[in-house]
Amino acid sequence: MSRRLFTPRWLGALALAVLYAVVAYQLGHWQYSRHEFKVERNALLDAHYRADPVPVTDVLSERPVDRAQEDWTKVTATGTYAGPQLLVRNRPNNSVFGYEVLAPLTLADGRTVVVDRGWVENSELGAAVTPDVPAAPTGRVTVVGWVRPGETSQRKSLPDGQVASISVPDVERAWGTDVLDGYVVLDSERTAAGVTPPRPDRLQDPDRSLGPHQAYAFQWWMTMPAGLLLIWLGIRRELRDEDPDRPPTPKKVRIWDEEDY
Repeated sequence: MSRRLFTPRWLGALALAVLYAVVAYQLGHWQYSRHEFKVERNALLDAHYRADPVPVTDVLSERPVDRAQEDWTKVTATGTYAGPQLLVRNRPNNSVFGYEVLAPLTLADGRTVVVDRGWVENSELGAAVTPDVPAAPTGRVTVVGWVRPGETSQRKSLPDGQVASISVPDVERAWGTDVLDGYVVLDSERTAAGVTPPRPDRLQDPDRSLGPHQAYAFQWWMTMPAGLLLIWLGIRRELRDEDPDRPPTPKKVRIWDEEDY
């Protein structure tokens, strides 16, 4: 069998089998890395999502949010909504598309925090018509929410009052003011009188599913020896067919039945 393997035909098959094993290993490693990323994401959510809130300025600043350490940190901020609300278009919430609503919260020190107050569905008259949006409360308000990093700009030209993503440069351009890097997804807000004002629909909770990546990784790794196994079976069959002492295969005899009449 070893001599038969070192023939041009089977050496070519061996090269293909080894190439497939390498590719299967790499694909399995890629799928497992995606699984590990989601495990780490869930660990970060467990540590941050229901923790006691910290002051927003302990996390948000002029530098980008550290995704590995600060994403989904629960924060609190007190200030005044100053400026028009922005609509982030084409955003899904519970599998329905609409707009996320951004509002500028000015803190006591004059800095501005982007607050994502929630989501509104597209107008029944179509995406070209702006839907009704609950107004931001006036006066002093305290918000509690979770920090998220800013998004990449989509560089789209949209009507006034709309942006394509929660990109810090796009938001600053729309409001004409500097904002802290990142934004806060609203959990709750209360006025100075302790009233909970009307707000857009809450955003759905963050995805915690691990997906099938671990299973896919094991599947790829389990198929790595498949090519070598097929080569072994092919050579074995060739040698068996060439064996002069192998008894001939009996011919099949057709059994006649009444369907032939």
